[in-house]
Order: sequence, then C-alpha cells, then structure tokens
Amino acid sequence: MHIVSLAGGIGGARFLRGLRAADPAATITVIGNTGDDITLFGLRVCPDLDTVMYTLGDGIDEEQGWGRAKESHVVKEELAAYGVEPQWFGLGDRDLATHIVRSQMLEAGYPLSQITEALTTRWQPGVRLLPMSDDRCETHVVIEDEHGRRAVHFQEWWVRLRASVPAQSFALVGVDTARPAPGVLEAIEEADVVILPPSNPVVSIGTILQVPGIRDALLPKTVVGVSPIIGGAPVRGMADACLTAIGVKTTAQAVLELYGSDLIDGWLVAEEDARVALDGVRVVARPILMHDVAAAADIARTTLDLAQELAR
Repeated sequence: MHIVSLAGGIGGARFLRGLRAADPAATITVIGNTGDDITLFGLRVCPDLDTVMYTLGDGIDEEQGWGRAKESHVVKEELAAYGVEPQWFGLGDRDLATHIVRSQMLEAGYPLSQITEALTTRWQPGVRLLPMSDDRCETHVVIEDEHGRRAVHFQEWWVRLRASVPAQSFALVGVDTARPAPGVLEAIEEADVVILPPSNPVVSIGTILQVPGIRDALLPKTVVGVSPIIGGAPVRGMADACLTAIGVKTTAQAVLELYGSDLIDGWLVAEEDARVALDGVRVVARPILMHDVAAAADIARTTLDLAQELAR
C-alpha cells in the first residue's frame, strides 16, 4: 500500500510514528509544511521537516516534542552574550549541525527536496519526506500592537509572542508563484489513500493545501483526516488562535467544514465529538489522544481501516 500524508510539526510527526508502526509494510510519502521555515543567524531552519525527521529517526526530544534529544545550548548562550538577536528563538548545538548542512547545500545550489533527501539518509525515518515546495514560502501574521498594524514572521508570533497578540490574518508569502516540489504530485497520483494527521489545520495542513496544484491533485483521492480538536480544544499547541483568526470555531465540526466535503471522505473524531456530521463524509468516533506510540498506532490503524473501506 502507498500512503501519502500531509504533515506539520509535533502532532503530525507523532501520528506518522504510529502510522509506520500500524503498517510496517506500507510505502509512506510525507509532504511536509515549509511555511514555518525561517532564516536565523544566516542559517535556514525548517522546523516541521526537522521535527518529522528527528521523531521518526529516534533523535527527537520526547518531552518537548521538538529539537534534538540530549541537547546543549552553548552557542545560544554565546550569541546572547554578544547581544545577537533574535534571542527568542534558540537553536541547540546538535540541531545547529542540521541547519549548517542545509544552508551550505542551499548556497551550493541544491533544491530543498534534494537536501531533505540527503539529510534523511542519516536518520532513516522509514518514510520518504518531501517538502511541499522547493520554492520559498513563508507564513506571516498580520497583528496590531503598540507598534501599530504590521506583519511579523509566523515564528515570531508563535514563539516570541506565544500567539498572545490576536492574529488578524495570515499571508503565505511566495505561494502565488510556488510549485509543488518534485515528486509531490506524482506521490499523490500513485497513492492508494491520503491521510491528514492531527496537525494545525490553518498553518500546517492549510499551508500545504495552498501550494498551487496540491489540493486539486488530492480531490480525486480517498482522503481521511484525524481531528486536531477534542471537545472544543486543541489537542496540542495553539490551533484555536489560528482558527479564530480566520473566523472558524475551535470544534471538530468546524475544522471538517474548513477542509470541505470535496476534499475529505472520512473524518476520525474523539468520542465526545461523535455528533459531528457533514454530507458526503463518513465520521467515526474513537479515542484519538496520542498518549504514546501504541496509542498513536491504534489511531493510525483505525484511520487506515476507514480509508481502505472508503477506497473500495
């Protein structure tokens, strides 16, 4: 079986680990969000791609869900001693190596898709990891604070401000001229099923769907999603702040409607959201909290079973 999954950060990565355990024989292609990417200290950082790579390669900091395990922060401390900004985004010493290699390869002219393939050769994640695009797309957030109305990079809003300043809108800069990375549309075409994990529906999955051609390629496929909302609250992170910014309620029902019945064929929700319904979509209610790898594998197995049933 060939499975394609769109994925953002921590929730997507942990679901993918469960998916890999649920069907070890499957061929899995992951299309990763790159809207969160940012250049810091002259280095290109791809947070979502790295979180998937580290998680599936057993190198992640399990407690925080991002960054490297057994990390140190000597370079961060030295940069702070020099007064170098930004100090709100800290890169660990082990993590820096990944960004240095990526940045050197970008400078040498390699596209992000080839660089990602080279980086995953070390980590052996058991999936093929593709960026959504080789073209530079960055999510910016329009806010209004004591400095007036302005746009800031998504990472500044998310990490420094912790989404405490309400977002008025999101803008994916560069998406108008972006193209899907090599292999993305081909993987979708060859997929038996497509899975949307419980990643942020606005700035993770929603960002990938904005790349011209990707959503259209998904429409004829069997697509099953896992709700990132349980009982009116995000499973993790600040998805509620993102949904509020685009005028969508923080419910499993509203997220399903945001994706649309033209895209989604099956929708896995928590038991407390069992009343969710949308014409043309098969809704299944099960426990969907990923306590550990075993729980993630159970959720992934249920998702796959539903997808295979709908694909018949």
